Amino acid sequence: MAFDAAIASEIWTAKYRFAPPQGEPEPDVEATWARVAAALAEAERPENRSCMRAQFLDALADFRFIPAGRILAGAGTGRRVTLFNCFVMGAIPDTLGGIFIHLREAAMTMQQGGGVGMDFSTIRPKGAPVRGVGAEASGPLSFMDAWDAMCRTVMSAGSRRGAMMGCLRIDHPDIEDFIDAKRDAARVRNFNLSVLVTDAFMTALERGADWPLCFDDVVYRTVAARDLWARLMRATYDGAEPGVIFIDRVNALNNLAGMEAIAATNPCGEQPLPPYGACLLGAINLARLVERPFEAAAAIDEQKLETLTTTAIRMLDNVIDISNYPLPQQEGEAKAKRRIGLGVTGLADALILCDARYGAEEAVALIERWLGVIKRTAYRASARLAAEKGAFPLWDRSMLDRPNLQTLDDETRELIAENGLRNACLTTIAPTGTTSLIAGNVSSGVEPVFAFSYTRKVRQADGSTRDEAVEDYAMAQWRRLRGETAPPAHTFVSAQTLAPVDHLRMQSAAQRFIDSAISKTVNCPEDIAFEAFAEIYVQAYELGCKGCTTYRPNPITGSILSADAPPRETDASRVGETTLPKRPAKLGGATYKIKWPDTEHALYVTINDVEESDGARPFEIFLNSKNMEHYAWSLALTRMMSAVFRRGGDVRFVAEELKAVFDPRGGAWMGGRYVPSVLAAVGDIVQQHLDANAVQSEFTAVAVAPRARQACPKCGAPGLVRKEGCDTCFECGYSKCG
Repeated sequence: MAFDAAIASEIWTAKYRFAPPQGEPEPDVEATWARVAAALAEAERPENRSCMRAQFLDALADFRFIPAGRILAGAGTGRRVTLFNCFVMGAIPDTLGGIFIHLREAAMTMQQGGGVGMDFSTIRPKGAPVRGVGAEASGPLSFMDAWDAMCRTVMSAGSRRGAMMGCLRIDHPDIEDFIDAKRDAARVRNFNLSVLVTDAFMTALERGADWPLCFDDVVYRTVAARDLWARLMRATYDGAEPGVIFIDRVNALNNLAGMEAIAATNPCGEQPLPPYGACLLGAINLARLVERPFEAAAAIDEQKLETLTTTAIRMLDNVIDISNYPLPQQEGEAKAKRRIGLGVTGLADALILCDARYGAEEAVALIERWLGVIKRTAYRASARLAAEKGAFPLWDRSMLDRPNLQTLDDETRELIAENGLRNACLTTIAPTGTTSLIAGNVSSGVEPVFAFSYTRKVRQADGSTRDEAVEDYAMAQWRRLRGETAPPAHTFVSAQTLAPVDHLRMQSAAQRFIDSAISKTVNCPEDIAFEAFAEIYVQAYELGCKGCTTYRPNPITGSILSADAPPRETDASRVGETTLPKRPAKLGGATYKIKWPDTEHALYVTINDVEESDGARPFEIFLNSKNMEHYAWSLALTRMMSAVFRRGGDVRFVAEELKAVFDPRGGAWMGGRYVPSVLAAVGDIVQQHLDANAVQSEFTAVAVAPRARQACPKCGAPGLVRKEGCDTCFECGYSKCG
């Protein structure tokens, strides 16, 4: 099978094509499907493997069922990797030793390719007494810095990606610092952040009541609920984070309520999981199942959808038995409950093919019909698997009283009552990222089409590039069937043109048929009023959503400049000029002292400034110490840094790069937070020096020069956009979450 576009072939080659150390790489995607089908069939009885392998291969054909990237990349390769995408780590204890044990466990999980989520609410707030040592606690944010540094190190060592979710309860005393954490452009950048919002808080918000911030039943202070909500909404309005998780609703609707407590999600938010919880993912491609597209009778064959769902449930259940697990606690949790996350992709394209507008009543009716078929069939398939292979070890008939099971039809409930369930939770809707791209650029997950066409640069063998047009699947089908006739504007709508209420209507409709949660971003126009923006989250709660994430174009990144200040012409900006400016005879500056643990001599950092019409800027830097061990690298480093400073312009990236350096021998605690290396400490000083004269906005956020898109960390192109809570590049296909 040939891919529909070059981007699909390139992504398959880079991410999912298996190339053994000895031997030829897989010749085509059919070979990848055959490898995955054979690997999953190994979990069957020997006499059934051949039949099941053929059945699995049929489901994978034509990208009708798409296992998540970890399964496509790892199943059947013999590599010691996990096939699970989603993990929530164990409950973090409020002890220094316990915290770093959990940091190590997160590193081991990420090393095998798993994204991780953590709840930091269990760590005492900043300034709380640490009994026995006569000290004060540094708070959860300081430990999140350690996790952030660890994530960078794991990625630099060759991990596919580094994705983390950091959660904090709305009643934690450090919640305000958590809300504002990403206003610092260099802090916790490897985290997605979510606030765990309780039903009690939403009631206090509605009533205009005060809200206590407490830890271990001790109230540290009280704030107005509306003021705290406004702060959260303002941070999200400005920088797209933190997201919101309605944690009480998550627990109330959990199939395993009473057996477990959930306090965090995986990095993209679609999997709320208990401590050491793990879940694997897969998606049914609805766009490939539409028959008679663009005709009045366009529809999905529901019998085929049932057959595909039944096979997909069996495939995902088998993954539990063949996967590696980073930690034994994760394996125990996975096999005790056998969670799986079957979802959909290509939903928006399927709606277009059926002449339904995303967010309209006809689209809601179709999503309820299609997901209703999937839910009913998934539970029946799991009950029949339980009859064949046994129910999950913690199965209890009381689960029939849980909300997700109460809404099933009588026939399905009777089947479950008789056999139990093979899987405690069955459905979720995750971001499908690069797997949706290799499937013909179908719309991702439950999201609307992000863009119907765009141009990306493709690098050639000689190093040159060519432009390649990339089309959405529905648009490509329209052109194939209708030629150059203009597509109907009523149905060909994108995330950029839809109203926020359209997003919420679809998310809430889908959530009624989903066991776990949904990864979904509500795209908002840049000029949306703040009050209307904040109301989106209240509407999400009232509509029954388990969480809400928005994106409004206005990222908190960039240089320390006034938003309306024109860029300063510098020596570096003059074309063809490479000569550095001469040093004035006299410069003013400051000297900073670093006392690194276990070293006899301090390190002194001197930064001198040059005065210009719009203020002072760094011109040169020196590092001095009696410890000659540092001489060679410090001289080389400061000469290069001084050259960068002399060229002028925005030099904040220097501090950010230094702060990202991680010493494998270990870092140190300085000023109440973890610093991963001596060079990171130098980076902190450079940042402090730059911040000294920077204009600060509310909540100590730096003023920024807005820009349309951020640079991709893989190809460097300014094509990074936010989709489903994940940074995605339209140029090279990079996705933080895929």
